[in-house]
Amino acid sequence: MMENFKHTTVLLDEAVNGLNIRPDGIYIDGTFGRGGHSRLILSQLGEEGRLLAIDRDPQAIAVAQTINDPRFSIIHGPFSALADYVAERELTGKIDGILLDLGVSSPQLDDAERGFSFMRDGPLDMRMDPTRGQSAAEWLQTAEEADIAWVLKTFGEERFAKRIARAIVERNREQPMTRTKELAEVVAAATPVKDKFKHPATRTFQAVRIWVKQ
Repeated sequence: MMENFKHTTVLLDEAVNGLNIRPDGIYIDGTFGRGGHSRLILSQLGEEGRLLAIDRDPQAIAVAQTINDPRFSIIHGPFSALADYVAERELTGKIDGILLDLGVSSPQLDDAERGFSFMRDGPLDMRMDPTRGQSAAEWLQTAEEADIAWVLKTFGEERFAKRIARAIVERNREQPMTRTKELAEVVAAATPVKDKFKHPATRTFQAVRIWVKQ
């Protein structure tokens, strides 16, 4: 459950200071997360200021909805559609600053039910928004071996991408994987050379996360 996870925003002051907040400015927090940046921005805005926040994670949206401030609004969607959100609100050319804190947040990694990490066994999901699109398990079960290898090589720089992709397809043919632990074990078994400082599934999980959240 999301209330069990606390998140401390890294470089909070530095990131917000970089926006050079004007009290009457209009700003966008393109990755709301747990709201650390948004709350600090709001504290520096005057009555005429405005903050538009965006996130595709339902848990982040739930947190954002607890902010009762007329200067603040939240959008449930990907930040890649930012230009559309701005145009719909007739704010094109009026934005004073945009903040993006990219990547998976620690609460998402720590929540086994989100399936982002091999460190905790959970459903093989990895979606930023679990209500939309294919989960990691669904994609790995339907993708061609060559496509999986391309994703692992392109987004994970995995040198054993072809070998791992073949192992994933063969395992899913025998019994579809549904858990993060299963994928991590398959990758580890398919990796001929191990890095003593890094789990063999690190690059694969990175690549699949990036692909699934597109």
